[in-house]
Amino acid sequence: MLGLGIESTAHTFSCAAIEKRGRKGRILSDVRKIFRPDKGKGIHPREASRHHVENSPAVLSQCLKEAGISIKDLDLVSYAAGPGLGPCLRVGAVVARSLASFYKIPIYPVNHAIGHIELGKLLTGAANPLVLLVSGGHTMLLAFLNRQWRVFGETLDITLGQLLDQFGRSIGFASPCGKNIEALALSSSRYVALPYSVKGNDVSFSGLLSATKSAAAKGNLADACYSLQETAFAMISEAVERALSFTGKKELMIVGGVAANKRLSAMLKEACRRHGCNFFVVPIRYAGDCGSQICWTGLLESQVKPGVPIKDAFVTQSWRLDSVRVDY
Repeated sequence: MLGLGIESTAHTFSCAAIEKRGRKGRILSDVRKIFRPDKGKGIHPREASRHHVENSPAVLSQCLKEAGISIKDLDLVSYAAGPGLGPCLRVGAVVARSLASFYKIPIYPVNHAIGHIELGKLLTGAANPLVLLVSGGHTMLLAFLNRQWRVFGETLDITLGQLLDQFGRSIGFASPCGKNIEALALSSSRYVALPYSVKGNDVSFSGLLSATKSAAAKGNLADACYSLQETAFAMISEAVERALSFTGKKELMIVGGVAANKRLSAMLKEACRRHGCNFFVVPIRYAGDCGSQICWTGLLESQVKPGVPIKDAFVTQSWRLDSVRVDY
């Protein structure tokens, strides 16, 4: 079975083609164009959507070329229907609807967050993990129960990705800022005391963001970056350990853009060692937003249900993954 996936939730427009045989999938191509705002600025939805409109034809053409297929070879097309930025989501939906209606291909709306999880399971081999989803749009601890992903902890305000991006922009970096903060943090080992806020199994990062901005204004940027990472990642690790104890899971899988951070992985590996738990992290190339996560999830959904009518192929900006029933 051959599928095309279209991702356009935020700064990335991506198309990917995957061939599915049984429970296994082979990524044939995954092409991306990323909107890059100016230094110190975040993602403006209208500007990002304009970027997606301008780049979508080239991305789609290159995806098909690299995969060595034509649109007529496709068995389905899937698109990210949410959560995400409304103007950006609509670009991907329009492209998907156009292909589906003109070529008579089944169309599948996919939850972007579930896409991260399903692609992570495909690429890592994790079977029944506790999932840590950390990105610009999500900070959640999840476990699968009774056909749905259940939340065992999440952020009460901003996400881990937003924490890094908002701090990075305040010191002059361009979004996404995680790599630059990680690089600066490696040049320091001096910890500056910062607020640590874990409430039950949830975390709160807004106070940490304000305090780190103040620390950076008064002192060394590298010290501030190092302290920010150590504090935020320790908060996440505490929540993970509590969730591992509660659920009894023997696998932890980390997915989402922040999964690329090596310091976070190191702290989580140590937590897994204490709990006798196997640790899985999605490969860096597929940690961030990509068409593969949408394509693979659409292929899985096609096992149990037909595509939706074109008139029902909408987008939902705030589409919680714990509201989605998973029957495949």
